[in-house]
Amino acid sequence: MSKEDGKEATKKEDFFYFVDSIKYESDSAHITGLAIKAKLPEAKRGYALYLEGHGDTPDQLINDDTSISLEKDKGPKRFYTVPPASFGLI
Repeated sequence: MSKEDGKEATKKEDFFYFVDSIKYESDSAHITGLAIKAKLPEAKRGYALYLEGHGDTPDQLINDDTSISLEKDKGPKRFYTVPPASFGLI
C-alpha cells in the first residue's frame, strides 16, 4: 500500500498507436478499424486504413470490423490512410 491516503498505487497501462504519424491513445488493448477511423478527422473517415507491416510482412488492409491488438509486441502499431480512387472516370 502507498503511504498516500492509504490507497494502493496502481499503474494504468496506456495503449497507443499512430495514424499518418499522429499519435492516438486508447484505454483498451484491442481496437477495431471503425474505432480507429472514428478518431480521425472527418475528411479521412471514408479512407482505406492500412496497418504497416514489419520486415517481410506486407501492409494489411484494416476493415471496420477488424480487431487489432495494441499490445507492444514489436513497438506501437502504425497505420496510414489512403483516399478512395476512381479509375477510368472522367
